[in-house]
Amino acid sequence: MKYIHIQILFLFLAVVQSYAADRPNIVVYLSDDHSQFDSSLYGNDNIPTPQLEQLARDGMKFTHAFVASPSCAPSRAAMLTGLMPARNGAEANHTFPKRGTRSLVKDLQAAGYEVVAFGKVAHGGPQQVRRYGFDHIGKARVIKGVRSEVEAFLEKRESEKPLCLFVGTQNPHVPWTSPSTFDPNEVEFPPHHLDTPATREHRAAYYQEIKDLDAFLGDLRTIAAARLGDNVLFVHTSDHGSQWPFGKWNLYDYGIRVPFIAAWNGKIKAGSTSNAMISWIDLMPTLVDMVGGDVPNGLDGRSFTNVLLGNKQEHRDVIFTTHTGDKTKNIFPIRSVRTGDWKLIHNLHPEFAHTNHSDLDRKEMAGAYWTEWASLAKTDDHAKAIVDRYFQRPEWEFFNVKEDKWEQNNLINDPAQAERVADLRSQLSEWMKSQGDQLLVQSEPRLISEPERWHPDSYKPMAQEDPKAKQ
Repeated sequence: MKYIHIQILFLFLAVVQSYAADRPNIVVYLSDDHSQFDSSLYGNDNIPTPQLEQLARDGMKFTHAFVASPSCAPSRAAMLTGLMPARNGAEANHTFPKRGTRSLVKDLQAAGYEVVAFGKVAHGGPQQVRRYGFDHIGKARVIKGVRSEVEAFLEKRESEKPLCLFVGTQNPHVPWTSPSTFDPNEVEFPPHHLDTPATREHRAAYYQEIKDLDAFLGDLRTIAAARLGDNVLFVHTSDHGSQWPFGKWNLYDYGIRVPFIAAWNGKIKAGSTSNAMISWIDLMPTLVDMVGGDVPNGLDGRSFTNVLLGNKQEHRDVIFTTHTGDKTKNIFPIRSVRTGDWKLIHNLHPEFAHTNHSDLDRKEMAGAYWTEWASLAKTDDHAKAIVDRYFQRPEWEFFNVKEDKWEQNNLINDPAQAERVADLRSQLSEWMKSQGDQLLVQSEPRLISEPERWHPDSYKPMAQEDPKAKQ
């Protein structure tokens, strides 16, 4: 009997060692402020992204990937904790999870991984980033410096542990300062943008930032292949949409729907596409799960390993998103619930004006086009309608997102949709209660009744910062 027990023990150890040997190195490449809609991979041929397309050919492209919140700090905190903003404490931009909040970095480390971060991965300075428990944190932010740091680290690395390498670029976060190779006369616009000379210049510069982040993806895959070998799980995604009107700071799909691609040779089917709805809170529990780690209970995020491995076609029935604001620039809390075809948005304070850095600061290559938008709105009814809609939101918005990609037709008062609206309102309300959502208003709002504080005609130029310094 003792002999049999020893045999079973050796068999168990052999299985564990075999599994451990098969555990991949992981590379997670994050772009900063990049909507899914602005990429040739997702149908926008005006913005060629050949490296994203190649990664998709090598793995799985997700068509319905969403972030937890459309601003940097809450989105990244949610990704790294597996908890939505109201639960982890990072609700407004430039805030951080509550002390003692569990970081899933620790769970990867418990699974035997070394976990490192280069570039913009978590939000904030080194002290805030260290809260998450990374084994190593890089200092560089721009692509050239990040590339050099990653190469130097991998060249000197001696650890025999499998590696989880997070790499973040700041592209295409404003300001968009790289010399552009795109012709402003050839750019396209979403239907809720205005065609002006300055907008075209900004759009061309934005394209270039995406071109550069795409090229860096190719570089990073080459570096990973050379230093980490063939057994690499490679993921690319973005923290939310770009700082264009109706993008970042908003719960329209242009602000919350992001690229998501995962490749793992021999494990994830090459050239596959998934329509499963996933959220950024799902990423870390998925990584922990895929390498055989222990996923903690009580998370908002859920592993979608079975989707990646082709064992399931669906993941979530609904996606909840939340936005609180960004200090004094954006004080406009919003909540939403989205199914595959429908989205309900609750603007908690329709008496507030919706503003952000772009329209308030109007910095070069970061929103200077707003001066032309404000001027055009004085003489053009179409322009006025877009500008008015940007600043003034109804309490409830309801869209058929399957047919109305840009969410232009608010169906909230359509009698035919009353039952569906009521159901989604109930789901959203119950979810907010379950989250302990305190409906935070972080700063003194700009009221619609006080146009001198928000109206485009009341703009007063601010001191300009160095446009080469990313925010």
